[in-house]
Amino acid sequence: MSELEPNNHELVKESPPVRQTMAVSKTESYVQKAAGFWIRFWAYIVDLLVLSSVGMLLIKPVFRLFSLDVSSSSWYAPISLVTAILFYLYFVLMTKFFSQTVGKMIFGIRVVSKGEGKLTWGTVLFREWVGRLISVIPFNLPYVVAAFTPQKQAIHDFIADTLVIHESSYDKKEIVEYKRTPVANELQETNEF
Repeated sequence: MSELEPNNHELVKESPPVRQTMAVSKTESYVQKAAGFWIRFWAYIVDLLVLSSVGMLLIKPVFRLFSLDVSSSSWYAPISLVTAILFYLYFVLMTKFFSQTVGKMIFGIRVVSKGEGKLTWGTVLFREWVGRLISVIPFNLPYVVAAFTPQKQAIHDFIADTLVIHESSYDKKEIVEYKRTPVANELQETNEF
């Protein structure tokens, strides 16, 4: 009976190994550079100077004209409420319509949506109103987060899913893709000596 049965090693034919090639494709792209902590800090200082100038030149004279108290330091005083409304309106409206405030314009940075779309009212309100309220409360420390995150985002940027970028500065990004492609056995050359 062993003569009629073929040997197991005769049934298994050894096939040559399939050869694979590695295709490497490199593409270069340029992405706008994220604005870091210090440039954003100086832009914010310029914005505060603009707002305090408007307060000194417009709001205080109007309050004095109507004999309203301008020296009260409580948060619910009329002068405090009007300057707070001016503060938030300035940041909300400038960011919505120009994607940047005067300070950001001077330093050449702007706010963009992370989803590459235009800034919506909801995004701007979350960033400039809710996000700034959260960022201001604990000693302005949430602003410092921008110095340590990869895309230089502060807490209010995370809340609204936005980035602050340079308008004319780009980072070179190289994308490397690896793709394995099998080579058909018929196309493989055999070296016979």
